[in-house]
Amino acid sequence: MLTRRTAIAAGLAAPFVAQGKLGAQTPSRAETLLLVQEYGPNSLDMQGIGSSQPVNGVALNCYDRLLRFKPVPIPGGGGNTIAMGELEGELAESWQVASDGMSCTFKLRDATFHSGRKVTAADVKWSLDRACTIGGFATTQMNAGSLEKPEQFVVVDDKTFRVDFVRKDKMTLPNLAVTIPFVFDSELAIKNGGGDPHAKEWLKNNVAGSGAYKVESWKPGVETIYVRNDAWTSGKLPQLRRIIARDIASPSTRRALMERGDADVSYGLPPKDFKDLLDAGKVNVVGVPIPNGVWGCYLNTQVGPFKDVRLRQAVAWVMPYEKLLQASLFGRGVDMSGGPETPKVTWPQPFPYTSNVAKAKALVDAAGGGFSTTLYFDAGNATVAEPMAVLIKEALGAIGITVEINKVPGANFRTEIAKKTNPMVLNRFAGWLDYPDYYLFWTMHGNNSIFNIAAYQNPELDKLIDAARFAPDKAAYDANVVDFIKLVNREVPMVPIAQPTHDVALQKAIGGYQFQPCREPDFRYLTKG
Repeated sequence: MLTRRTAIAAGLAAPFVAQGKLGAQTPSRAETLLLVQEYGPNSLDMQGIGSSQPVNGVALNCYDRLLRFKPVPIPGGGGNTIAMGELEGELAESWQVASDGMSCTFKLRDATFHSGRKVTAADVKWSLDRACTIGGFATTQMNAGSLEKPEQFVVVDDKTFRVDFVRKDKMTLPNLAVTIPFVFDSELAIKNGGGDPHAKEWLKNNVAGSGAYKVESWKPGVETIYVRNDAWTSGKLPQLRRIIARDIASPSTRRALMERGDADVSYGLPPKDFKDLLDAGKVNVVGVPIPNGVWGCYLNTQVGPFKDVRLRQAVAWVMPYEKLLQASLFGRGVDMSGGPETPKVTWPQPFPYTSNVAKAKALVDAAGGGFSTTLYFDAGNATVAEPMAVLIKEALGAIGITVEINKVPGANFRTEIAKKTNPMVLNRFAGWLDYPDYYLFWTMHGNNSIFNIAAYQNPELDKLIDAARFAPDKAAYDANVVDFIKLVNREVPMVPIAQPTHDVALQKAIGGYQFQPCREPDFRYLTKG
């Protein structure tokens, strides 16, 4: 009997079948990986406005950067994560920071674009110029590492490139290793750009990279097929010759395909599915606590009832932290309650709040008594956020706060939080650079980025965050971090709930898992045996 599940599995298996005389050249099943995911890229250019999360994976695998983060073993086993403070060359064969600390010179390795052209320093400059001038997230991310203007990027000769620093910033070199500052084949992009200096439309639909993989086929909403670039020289040539990334919206179907062995890897399943798969033991589940990542409840400090710090503290005291971790994340995370009074120099870390209904009720009474409010969350994250919201509503009801829950469609969520008028918002934010000051720069600094959902404005906090970012030594940095975490513990613009785990399910034959800060699959290290 042909069931829907069998039909899907047959369709997924079809790309592995060698056809006719091409069979000798077609990658074998052992050289092909089948990934099933909720949705794929909506563009091939992650620097473009409106690019979806999976576009990070295109950039990661199809383009090279000057630098990359060094892999280190995951403490619990199962693969590697990255060492944020340790860098290694990708397109850069070597690099040297000047004696005055105000520039860095890179020597490029002998690398070739997919087009057959050699990678030159002129390509690196065009690419970094583009990233810091195209606008949107790409430019903001570049600025986060003090990479702000084209004049900083200097071609010395074809194989030598220099970055001049506008200031000494510990985030500059790590920021060159995140996914954004990748290197384009500039001649190919300009040739096809139709006069647009950024070639936005052409690069949205075409890859012009030198990375370990090429895009063989891209069908938005259906699948993306990658093939290995056999000329890649920026790392060890990957074992896998072909990657099929199939888009399947239903998590139950993706889980069934993993359980049946019809798919090799799956990302983005609900936490309960990952827990069940782990408990069943048929497939491997590798989890990494997301660096610089927190599920939190943001409380608007500028409009509405939570302008009163006592009410923000009340929410922090009434949160049912353990229930939230178990009911929404099924234990796939780290509880952010019950931390020490004196913070550590790290982020995220537990706040010094626990579930204490009496203390929370006393604060509400002192602030004038109960009231009604609304809690918003992204419907695209409903698997986790909805059970969180229900438990928060129940807990706040016990101290006289009536909560209405409002699910915002995923496509509208960024627009909604940009208004900065919503009293309570559940959101998960994770920064690519794993520094406490980096997280707070995005979420609580007075520059008021879109991720400062609480609209928090405090010159004292801004001063501490800025001082930490540009601290002259470790002692000064540590002191600034401790002080600003003490401040946010007291002020509570956001109640941290849990540090989530980034999970991936893999068949037992799949090895070489590599976690990356962009949280997309890195095909370059995966093996199948």
